[in-house]
Amino acid sequence: MSTLIEAHGLARVLPGDPPVSLVQGIDLAVEPGRFVAVIGPSGCGKSSLLYLLGLLDRPTAGSLMFDGMDTVPMGGDARAALRLARFGFVFQFHFLLPEFTALENILIPIRRLGRLSGGDARTRAMELLRAMELEAQADKTPDRMSGGQRQRVAIARALANDPSLVLGDEPTGNLDSVNSRRVVEIFQALAHEQGRAVICVTHDPDVAAAADRRIHMRDGGIEKVD
Repeated sequence: MSTLIEAHGLARVLPGDPPVSLVQGIDLAVEPGRFVAVIGPSGCGKSSLLYLLGLLDRPTAGSLMFDGMDTVPMGGDARAALRLARFGFVFQFHFLLPEFTALENILIPIRRLGRLSGGDARTRAMELLRAMELEAQADKTPDRMSGGQRQRVAIARALANDPSLVLGDEPTGNLDSVNSRRVVEIFQALAHEQGRAVICVTHDPDVAAAADRRIHMRDGGIEKVD
């Protein structure tokens, strides 16, 4: 199977005296249809790696290929356009806009990309809410939903533009065990049934156990993969 995202010698070092190494010497390849967990102690570089893979930060060394494209020399606008069209992000905090309803939050990235017209965009957003069993929450603002519902809206928003790669940074960190399991099941379905690549940074052993592969990090590098 061909890889979707592939890193070689990936590193990010912050300038200073002395310089601070966040990530170093990362070699990694993830294929479509795989659910990968990135685990390790706090401060080991997990989120820094995720931000590099998600094109939110730039590496100071190494290469990062996405679907055959070399992302390192890309300008800021090209990186932003690629993120919008092909990447989906789910964070520990849902980051829903509080003044907008669930439906409107999902419509934001759809309208930014501009592939779908008004009616088709709304249909797409409602389909995602229905898939998350949240159709009844469409017209509610985040303050009128539970934590688990808000996180599922955030996942629906991440899927708005049909991304090839879904990146999660502690997506179950603020959820109870029931909603955490639900999020894990969604991530498994995104990979195994829909063929997306899913990479999830987590401290949750249940999330890690559910993944197809676990990348263990320590001191900014990969310690082992199982």
